[in-house]
Amino acid sequence: MGRLTSVSVRNAKAGRHGDGNGLYLLVKESGARSWMLRVQRYGKRRDIGLGSIAALNLAEAREKAAELRKHALNGRDPIAERDRDRGPIPTFKEAARAAHHDLKSGWAPKHAAAFLSTLEDHAFPALGNRRVDTIDAAAIRDMLVPIWNQIPSTARKVRQRVGMVLNFAQSKGWREHEAPMKSVALGLARQTARGNFAAMPYAEVPAFVADIRGKSATTGRDALLFLIFTAARSGEVRKARWSHIDFATLTWNRPAELMKNRIAHAVTLNRLAVALLRRRFAEASPRPDDLIFPARDGKPLCDMTITKVLKDGKIPYTVHGFRSSFRDWAAEKMPAIPDPVAEAALAHLVSDKVIAAYKRTSFVAMRRELLDAWSDALVTSYI
Repeated sequence: MGRLTSVSVRNAKAGRHGDGNGLYLLVKESGARSWMLRVQRYGKRRDIGLGSIAALNLAEAREKAAELRKHALNGRDPIAERDRDRGPIPTFKEAARAAHHDLKSGWAPKHAAAFLSTLEDHAFPALGNRRVDTIDAAAIRDMLVPIWNQIPSTARKVRQRVGMVLNFAQSKGWREHEAPMKSVALGLARQTARGNFAAMPYAEVPAFVADIRGKSATTGRDALLFLIFTAARSGEVRKARWSHIDFATLTWNRPAELMKNRIAHAVTLNRLAVALLRRRFAEASPRPDDLIFPARDGKPLCDMTITKVLKDGKIPYTVHGFRSSFRDWAAEKMPAIPDPVAEAALAHLVSDKVIAAYKRTSFVAMRRELLDAWSDALVTSYI
């Protein structure tokens, strides 16, 4: 009979607690609890992680330990046998989607919608195709460094969500240890104190646009210009496909999976945005499902590619800040346009009651008027 009980497992303090026959309960300072089996094989001691108490209760841990001890006594590799039972180890991308599927019922809708979006934008390019059991503190740190002080609030969310995925993976038996977030934190610089995203004053935006348009076109420069013309988010631009563009109605129909709030949204395209799209279309002769602003490997641009346009010009503002530039301009220079219209142009949630008050057709017409005026303002010397 083992020494541990369900109650002692639940109340155990930090440290290692033996149940007997090589089975231990490991309790970390954070309160995380997991099982470990110690066996002898060919005269060498081996410690084998069995998973968290969320994955195995005490009775199940004893049963698994007994099974693996039997394999060791029969000359088989207990770790290989353990992993055989677990099935193939998923990639980080697969584990993230599994975590989202299993956990989202307990989250607020807004958090559930944003969880995968932030990981797709910032974690999947570096970690997505790696097996979830191979991701260590160094890999997480290297992924975070480019955005840690550039977009600190988002970076902190990415770090926290990566940790959630790795801890979920441990509970499923896909990795030995919980997320090494303390080690990650020690490897990151202190974040500089920042308020909102640094935004270029709207009166300076026309000169900046003229400077970018005067240089040779690159995918990064075109993506930034299109972002400014449409007041869109970086991820929405980087993942935009030609099938989303309706040249007949001059509309960019963005599907729900492209949006931060996971609600489909249509953007009225002004003349600057249309001209840029027509030029790129003529140059590329793309298929409908092709990205409008692809990286060289055909995948979506990295967000740092757009940011680099600002850095190369030593511009002390952020890409996301251009949305604030647009919003400030709308408030000060377009007083006849109601505030909810400007919020809708930014794809911020606006209640159906507000939309109904202006009638849907009028609401879209006013958004087109607003973005057309923004286009006109961007090619003048002063706004």
